[in-house]
Amino acid sequence: MPMRDRRFIAAHRGGPLSKEDHRRLAAWAADCVERLLPIFERTSPDPRPRAAVEGARAWARGEIPVGHAQKAAVAAHAAARAVSGEAVAVARAAGHAAATAHMADHSLGAVIYGLKALEQGEVAEEHAWQLSSLPADLRELVTTALARRLPGRFPVQME
Repeated sequence: MPMRDRRFIAAHRGGPLSKEDHRRLAAWAADCVERLLPIFERTSPDPRPRAAVEGARAWARGEIPVGHAQKAAVAAHAAARAVSGEAVAVARAAGHAAATAHMADHSLGAVIYGLKALEQGEVAEEHAWQLSSLPADLRELVTTALARRLPGRFPVQME
């Protein structure tokens, strides 16, 4: 198992990541997953993945505590076990978006699972959108972490 990237450890836990940047990563992860929710919703009416995305956003705005976001994440992962195909990856991505409240590096899981939900031809386009929607000052953090976690797997690198 790879060592945790220290750059994603929140300042209140002794790491370098500010609370503001942690919240921005959660909001970005929610944005990434929200674009893919229709893939899940074509398969299932289960509201848990959408609720997880909403939970990630609510935590990013400071409206709910981490524990509520964590419960939404667990529920989205349970929804993933009730479906098949691409819908599984979307529900897992939603779970990671909400889990970002607990650990910022879960924002990477939202990206990774989100890309797994797509057809091969759509991956480059979606990844380009993901990176372009990421706040510019957080791009280097995310792109280098993704490159470390899955070398050679990501089609787009931002300059």
